[in-house]
Amino acid sequence: MSKKIELPPDAFLKVCPSRAVLSRIGQKWTVLAMVALQDAPMRFGDIRRRLEGVSQKVLTQTLRAMERDGLIERNVYDELPLRVEYMLSPLAHTLLPLVVALKAWAEDALETIEANNRAFDLAGPK
Repeated sequence: MSKKIELPPDAFLKVCPSRAVLSRIGQKWTVLAMVALQDAPMRFGDIRRRLEGVSQKVLTQTLRAMERDGLIERNVYDELPLRVEYMLSPLAHTLLPLVVALKAWAEDALETIEANNRAFDLAGPK
């Protein structure tokens, strides 16, 4: 009988499950959904309208994955019509400052990155 060796988390290791966590939180729709939900719970349609360009299917998959990871809580209200709201979990609130900063950085660095892209493309292959 082989004994499983427990290693501390290290995302540099191929076998470390923390890579899946990085993959999830690195997805643009995860980041944008978290920022959209930072102030208050939202319904699915409100999130979809806020995240221009996301399809219903991709948003559904994103929210389910975030719920599975414990980043959001889904509350179903027994009303007619049925009302479902999504809100950030306490775990997500620990990550929120980082994703808000990441979104802001992407917006602030956009001009520089686009200029770098143009210069690189004009230089051609090296």
